[in-house]
Amino acid sequence: MQLEDPESMRHITPDNLDRLSAMLGDLRKTPGLQEKKPGVFYRKSRAFLHFHEDPKGLFADLRLSGVDFDRFEVTSRAEQRALVKKIRAALRNEEEEGGSRT
Repeated sequence: MQLEDPESMRHITPDNLDRLSAMLGDLRKTPGLQEKKPGVFYRKSRAFLHFHEDPKGLFADLRLSGVDFDRFEVTSRAEQRALVKKIRAALRNEEEEGGSRT
């Protein structure tokens, strides 16, 4: 996702992280993810997921390809559920393929 003003993007504040509490709870139950600090998840020894905010909403940076992060909007609960589903599907596929791409 390309943002119009990348300068306005910043790491998520604790107050806005609280808005993601249901999603964070789901992620904390997901095997294979380790939360190093609130809202920052690792897969094995590599950064996997973290969150940002800007005036347009809340966003997750997710490393699915093993190289770069992709950005997903997670302002709404529906967007949050969709991202958790995407993450779990990717981790399941990785397990079925017999290992990590990272």
